Amino acid sequence: MDFLNGQESLTAIQWILRAIIAFFFLLFATKIMGQRSISQLRLLDFAMAISLGNIIAHPLSDEGLGMKGSMISMSVLVILYTAGVLLSLKWASFRHFIDPLPIPLIKNGQIVSANLRKARISVDFLLSELRKEKIEDVQKIALALWEPDGSISSFLYPQQQPPTRADMNMVPEPFSLPFNLIKEGKIDYDELNKTKFTEDWLKNKLTSTYNVDIRDVILATIDKNDNLQVFLYKS
Repeated sequence: MDFLNGQESLTAIQWILRAIIAFFFLLFATKIMGQRSISQLRLLDFAMAISLGNIIAHPLSDEGLGMKGSMISMSVLVILYTAGVLLSLKWASFRHFIDPLPIPLIKNGQIVSANLRKARISVDFLLSELRKEKIEDVQKIALALWEPDGSISSFLYPQQQPPTRADMNMVPEPFSLPFNLIKEGKIDYDELNKTKFTEDWLKNKLTSTYNVDIRDVILATIDKNDNLQVFLYKS
């Protein structure tokens, strides 16, 4: 176990053993801290990101450290990460360890206090996340889940959901994205070529309708109905 202590030099095998121990130690440490500590990141992704960041930072900031050991360590971690992803696809137990099942926080309009403690979040945090989804009343929620990435998914009762076009028997129009003709003062010719318009038409339109030059435009879009929207730089 001498490879765990500071030494003037380490063999390749010692570097590999260090990387393996550090990787699994970080996995278990993160698991103990809970999902909130890595909000929006999966357990395996978080462990990988923080490990690689620290490994590459030290030799870049300390001239006394060589790159060989760090490169070996990073290679081992990349292999472990890839293996972890493959294992999670084939081995359900491992998948549930790194990506645990969602935890119900609200059921049938009632807060499940035991699961709040399990997720290690407070009522204030839960209410804050609900407000971000424009939900002001817990009793409107049929189910709210604490997801493995640290986010909350909420599902309203059907009678609390806003009506859709299907509910009102309205025929929806086909979805289409507008074309971004100008971005940051420059014409996007790839986008322009997807439309029936030309560069001369665009320049003339900007001059006649908006009295501006292309360089003054931060964004210009045109939709399927040929409606041109122009957004200018503001000083």
